[in-house]
Amino acid sequence: MADQPADKKFFENLSGAGKAIGVLTSGGDAQGMNAAVRAVVRMGIYVEAKVYFIYEGYQGMVDGGDNIVEVSWESVSSILQVGGTVIGSARCKEFRTREGRLKAAFNLIQRGITNLCVIGGDGSLTGANLFREEWSGLLEELAQSGKIEEEAVKKYVYLNIVGMVGSIDNDFCGTDMTIGTDSALHRIIEVVDAIMTTAQSHQRTFVLEVMGRHCGYLALVSALACGADWVFIPEYPPEEGWEDQMCVKLSENRARKKRLNIIIVAEGAIDSHNKSITSEKVKDLVVQQLGFDTRVTILGHVQRGGTPSAFDRILASRMGVEAVLALLEATADTPACVVSLSGNQAVRLPLMECVQMTQEVQKAMDERKFCEAVRLRGRSFENNLNTYKLLSHRKPDTELPKTNFNVAVLNVGAPAAGMNAAVRSAVRVGITEGHNMFAVIDGFEGFANGQIKEISWRDVGGWTGQGGSLLGTKRALPAKYLEKIADQMRTNNINALMVIGGFEAYLGLLELSAAREKYDEFCVPMVMVPATVSNNVPGSDFSI
Repeated sequence: MADQPADKKFFENLSGAGKAIGVLTSGGDAQGMNAAVRAVVRMGIYVEAKVYFIYEGYQGMVDGGDNIVEVSWESVSSILQVGGTVIGSARCKEFRTREGRLKAAFNLIQRGITNLCVIGGDGSLTGANLFREEWSGLLEELAQSGKIEEEAVKKYVYLNIVGMVGSIDNDFCGTDMTIGTDSALHRIIEVVDAIMTTAQSHQRTFVLEVMGRHCGYLALVSALACGADWVFIPEYPPEEGWEDQMCVKLSENRARKKRLNIIIVAEGAIDSHNKSITSEKVKDLVVQQLGFDTRVTILGHVQRGGTPSAFDRILASRMGVEAVLALLEATADTPACVVSLSGNQAVRLPLMECVQMTQEVQKAMDERKFCEAVRLRGRSFENNLNTYKLLSHRKPDTELPKTNFNVAVLNVGAPAAGMNAAVRSAVRVGITEGHNMFAVIDGFEGFANGQIKEISWRDVGGWTGQGGSLLGTKRALPAKYLEKIADQMRTNNINALMVIGGFEAYLGLLELSAAREKYDEFCVPMVMVPATVSNNVPGSDFSI
């Protein structure tokens, strides 16, 4: 403990004794909200604070009575795996009026609650911040009308607010992921996988409409995850003449014997003149111009339903703990904060700054400053968009640079879900950069036996959603094949090596680099991409 920085607070030193925390969910529901509620309750009780459920969001706060109830450790047993929110959520017009907020303040004071944890979208969090700013004024008013004692005004002088964003759209600036987004993506991918089998059978084109009235995250990431032919999102409208471009791409894919086309449309998709692009419009276009058998599927509220994914359960649990710590450390001068995910860490950010940035995105879209809108969405969104553009549209050969650089890709170790998507991505990026890409079959053992061939852009089409390892993978390490592998690298003139795999891949690269003194062939760039269900590769928080 001695070498910890002095200002680092441990929650062992933080006591919630004498404090009361209210937790509410507001706005649209999202999978994982219950995990967040559970974490707030249990962390609150752990630090000896009183914790209250506020049922039905702000409506329950305004109505008071049985809507605000003290809870125990057992109250939140077995809700971790339940979707939606067990404490209910309601839209509340009354809370938008000062009268309504006066009632809410009175109900909280009755129970001594001056710490609020709000789980909801940006509207819910903005409302909470306004409530906080008005708090002392509301108490003065209540005292003047004789509803509360002057003592209470002095005792409960300020209100602390901490927000967590529960929204499947991932539409809040400042956090990499909002609670519920990952689960919604799981739903979408399940549907896409199911649709692909029927589309393939009948050579159909499917237009899939996913949620996202103001934010294209779900559409973009699901398009990336299933290798969709085309995607429409509000932040990045297609260029003029997109109708013809899209139809050319679809018919080229058909000509290459691809039996299905998938087009994903966010419900808020627009063109560059801010006119709506609907799934029906896209379908009619494909039917009129190409005569393809085309169907529309609108996913709707299925995306919000069901059990939360492992990621959402863990994210919400970590955020809930951080929210309680933030409430315990807050003072009268601490601005309302929101708990966000940055990289792999739960961090606190000023609530209103994040809300303002979120509103800036909409403003940029309204003013047709689409590049600015993408930038404001944050690095995760921007990277996903660039990756999708890179992997889905092949440039003509005339536009590609030529490096005469040969890169070999292989899988090593036990198969892991996502290996094939990594190979596809590597091959396509390599080709875009002008390199010749080679695929090695069956890991280092296959490499030694000369199982290596050039692989093209088209060869990796449709690999994103396939499990296992299509290249084949073995656990064998290279040490006993060094001579043969060096021969193969010389014969095929391999200038770089990319190994996708688990701990064996890591050890294999160590063996190859150790052999560099003896074999010049190994004096080339070598990169490892961690892919293992054991998540045991040093240097990485997550493996594929």
